[in-house]
Amino acid sequence: MSQRQVLQVFEQYQRARTQFVQAVAEFAARPQNIDTLQSAGVMTLLRPLLLDVIPNIQQTAALALGRLANYNDVLAEAVVKGDILPQLLCSLSEQNRFYKKAAAFVLRAVGKHSPQLAQSVVQCGALEMLVICLEDFDPGVKEAASWALGYIARHNSELSQAVVDAGAIPLLVLCIQEPEIALKRIAASTLSDISKHSPELAQTVVDAGAIAHLAQLILNPDAKLKRQVLSALSQIAKHSVELAELVVEAEIFPVVLTCLKDSDEYVKKNGATLIREIVKHTPELSQLIVNAGGVAAVIDCIGSCRGTVRLPGIMMLGYVAAHSENLSMAVIVSKGIPPLCACLIEEQEDHIKAAAAWALGQIGRHTPEHAGAVAVANVLPILLSIYMDTRSSEDLQIKTKRALKNILQKCTYLPALEPLLHDAPPNIIKHIVGQFSKVLPHDSKARRLFVTTGGLKKVQEIKAEPGSLLQEYINTINNCYPEEIVRYYSPGYSEILLERVENYHPVL
Repeated sequence: MSQRQVLQVFEQYQRARTQFVQAVAEFAARPQNIDTLQSAGVMTLLRPLLLDVIPNIQQTAALALGRLANYNDVLAEAVVKGDILPQLLCSLSEQNRFYKKAAAFVLRAVGKHSPQLAQSVVQCGALEMLVICLEDFDPGVKEAASWALGYIARHNSELSQAVVDAGAIPLLVLCIQEPEIALKRIAASTLSDISKHSPELAQTVVDAGAIAHLAQLILNPDAKLKRQVLSALSQIAKHSVELAELVVEAEIFPVVLTCLKDSDEYVKKNGATLIREIVKHTPELSQLIVNAGGVAAVIDCIGSCRGTVRLPGIMMLGYVAAHSENLSMAVIVSKGIPPLCACLIEEQEDHIKAAAAWALGQIGRHTPEHAGAVAVANVLPILLSIYMDTRSSEDLQIKTKRALKNILQKCTYLPALEPLLHDAPPNIIKHIVGQFSKVLPHDSKARRLFVTTGGLKKVQEIKAEPGSLLQEYINTINNCYPEEIVRYYSPGYSEILLERVENYHPVL
């Protein structure tokens, strides 16, 4: 047998391995093939190919495993149980960029499904290898490593801390300074995933100098990058006053406000989220954003979009208004009530309506002037109808009830309260009647109007427990009028009058 014939056998074997691994990688890209591949024992066959002498076969085997593991947690678990991860890592540092990218993809695909699977990735020593990949010359390798680290860090603070302890943060901060947009995006996303869990983790990101570099990227024209940058700054700012102040000190205002006009919905949403996370902490931070034109910009944003994109803006207005009378008035003056009222009417999702109700309650709860501004916008009947709607979720009913109570307890604008007397249930009637009992004793014009519009008659029809607060309110109102007027509007009085007419014998 000639040397040529011997070598031919090896060439055929190599071609067969190449064809096999390429075919499997292609099959694994289509979900309908996954069950067949799994039942054919694909994991066991791919595992030895990770150590193949031909680099292209190694890379394609890793790609196929990544696609399989990415599909669901059962296959990701099979990768872990099949001892594939140590094999994947054993020669990673000496391999070329294609293999490194494929290996990082496998680690990401396994780690994304659950904290337990991510922990398996950590335990096999992958973090150290991924951090080494962050220093690679090739931007694609850095991107793949950053992506894998982000998927591990996002699960919980322990896994996030493991990523920090492996030394990833300074290198991720360097990655957001690289020229490649895709690398910047993923690095910013990973910093966001690390920062979200605790003030301590966010502080490690801040200590590495991330804020200044992230702040510079807010004006970048790439929408996907802006989304991640705004998200990362939000996750840092949300934890404490000190961290929020550091974000503000990076001179992100008024630049961030331009994001609220962006054509990308997620840039709008993340921009509003960042502002919300800053204003929620203190009146001083809220005032700073009011002064920068933040309230007006958020109100415009709420008016120009629909659905969940509105939510952070709605919350932001509620937080600003909650801090003080002056800040609440700033929301009113900027015409913040009509768009919040529109959210109650237009939105389908209960949690968005609940947020709008909460925000309106925060605006109206301070003084009669604040409550009057909400009442004049015809908000109270809308809140009441949502509260009484049996289709409203429990949370929405709680929020609308609380908002009604907050506004009603301060509202002295009687024309807005009177229609509610005819529709409100007993637990809301109490607050409405209470307001009339405060105003009527001191306002003769309002007393007259209360009779002519049928308010006094309605109050007489209310059944209150003797000695209850509601009965006290009714007594206070009745004491504002002559006894015969009160008697005239009491239920059954017309029958008594008719009976007297029938029994009356005229003097001839």
